[in-house]
Amino acid sequence: MKKMLVLYSTVDGQTLKIIKAIEEAITNQYHCEVMSIDECQHIDMAIFDKVVIGASVRYGHLNKKLYQFIAANKEQLEAKDNSFFCVNLTARKAEKNTPETNAYMQAFLAKSNWIPKQQAVFAGALLYSKYNWWQTLIIQLIMKITGGSTDKSKDIEFTDWDKVSLFAKTL
Repeated sequence: MKKMLVLYSTVDGQTLKIIKAIEEAITNQYHCEVMSIDECQHIDMAIFDKVVIGASVRYGHLNKKLYQFIAANKEQLEAKDNSFFCVNLTARKAEKNTPETNAYMQAFLAKSNWIPKQQAVFAGALLYSKYNWWQTLIIQLIMKITGGSTDKSKDIEFTDWDKVSLFAKTL
């Protein structure tokens, strides 16, 4: 069976939840090794047939360790069949939920100097129940500015699971 390295960066767990859905969808085609980007900066990718990386945006930024990993492993990444997806709340809007229209994906591509062979953007989740009072205040401000929910009494999952499933099928 083919082997896939699946790396992720998540803050509140939505990216990992998406990774698990992808892993479940491809379990018959690949044996997946799932690792946090925080735990793995240098890895020998020679034993893997494919590499998939998923990362979430928090306060307008992707994890710095993601960029460090790509810089340190760019040559190995480019030699493999590879994919990258970005998870952010901006992608909840139809006009901002593709790699071409999502500002965070475009910023990632420019900053990382890596062009993944497959790219996707998924909407994340607004998990007020997991935020402390300061995070709640900041995220409510961001949501107010961008026309999102400021109702902290409920969590909202914006992830389009059909879109995740379609992405998994392309792997």
